[in-house]
Order: sequence, then C-alpha cells, then structure tokens
Amino acid sequence: MSLILDGTAGVTGPAGNTTTLAVHTRQVLLSGTSATYTRPANCTQIVVREQAGGGGGSSTGTSDPGNSGTGGTTSFNSITVIGGGGGSTSTGNPGQGGTGGTGTASFRINGQGGGNSVWQVNSATNGQRVGGNGGGKGGGLGPAGGGNGNAGSMGGGGGAAGVNQQLISAIGTFNGGGAGGEGEYAEILINSPAATYIYSVGAGGTAPAAGTSGWAGGAGGSGYIIVDEYY
Repeated sequence: MSLILDGTAGVTGPAGNTTTLAVHTRQVLLSGTSATYTRPANCTQIVVREQAGGGGGSSTGTSDPGNSGTGGTTSFNSITVIGGGGGSTSTGNPGQGGTGGTGTASFRINGQGGGNSVWQVNSATNGQRVGGNGGGKGGGLGPAGGGNGNAGSMGGGGGAAGVNQQLISAIGTFNGGGAGGEGEYAEILINSPAATYIYSVGAGGTAPAAGTSGWAGGAGGSGYIIVDEYY
C-alpha cells in the first residue's frame, strides 16, 4: 500500500492497479466579516457546520450598568444562524438561545438559554443573587464577576453576582446578572460546491462595565464555521 500525504491515499493491488480512497480536509474559520472561503482543487463536496456567537452576561450594581449585547450572526453562502440573547440587567433574567436563522440547512438546532441566577447566603444576615452560567458547552460561569464564554465556543457569558444585601429587609432589591444564551447551530451539505463562498463569523455579545458596588458580567463566546472538504 502506498500513502500519498497530499489529501489522497492510493492502494496498489496485485495486478499493479491503484485505487484512490476517499479522504477529506478541513478548514476551521474563527473570524471574518464578508470574508471569502475558497474551495480546494478537486473537492466535490463540502459539509459546513456553523454556529453564531453567544450573548453577553449582564453586569450588576446599585447604579444601572447598562444592557449586555446579543451574539453576532454567523453566515455561510447566505445561510445564517442567529446569536444568543444577552442577559437582562433590569430583571436579572437570562438571555434566550439563538433561533430563527434563514436559508435552507440540512439540520438546525436552537441555542441553549442562559442559566438563572440563584440566591447565595453569605452570613446569618446577608446574601446576594449569584449570576447564572452562560448557555452552551462553552458558556462562562457566573461567580462574583461573570466569566467570559470561551472564544470559538458560541457559549453565552456568565452573569455577575448581585450586590450584597440584608437577607430580610432588602431581599430581592438587587438582581443577580442574567447569563447570556448560546448561539444557534446549523449544518449544510453542498454537492459540487462553487469555487468560493462569502462567510461571516458572529462575535460574542458584549458585557457592560460594573455598576456601583457591583460586578461586570462575562462576554459571550464567538461563533465558528467548520468546513469538511471531500474529494
């Protein structure tokens, strides 16, 4: 058997005949806006996996720190997936998972919503709302300062913890940060692909700075595109 390490594999039989085995290459695209994907020579089919950016986790404080951002849309060949929603500062509610992308895909799945904040008792008289974890497998955790979603993970950002407050007299006065939602996901099968396609990778949703006596939320993870190329 002879192996040719350029994207093909040849098997030589007893009569000296060589058969080419099907193999594939892969391109991983982690950034780009209106960028160009170029099909390799002799490629006859591509399978595209794309996911949008995760939403940002909201910040907290006695003053309003502002709203967290929605994850960016990812697109390939005009087929889009939508970013996860940002967590709410005013209510502490988590962001929804991305949904509603356009274009015909072989498979679609909505993003996972961000986690709810939970009440944490710090002492006999004081406690706070701890921010929820970001949606998705790469979502940021929600400790005191919200954790960022992992780059290229499409996970939502973690929400920040609320302001420390008295358990009885001030319970519920300050919300924990709402975590960001995960971006939508889709797969696309293209036979006889064109020479080039335009693509964009969605950025992670932003998180505002901390308000007074509070903490900053975590930014959402960016999206990605993976293209498997078959010959």
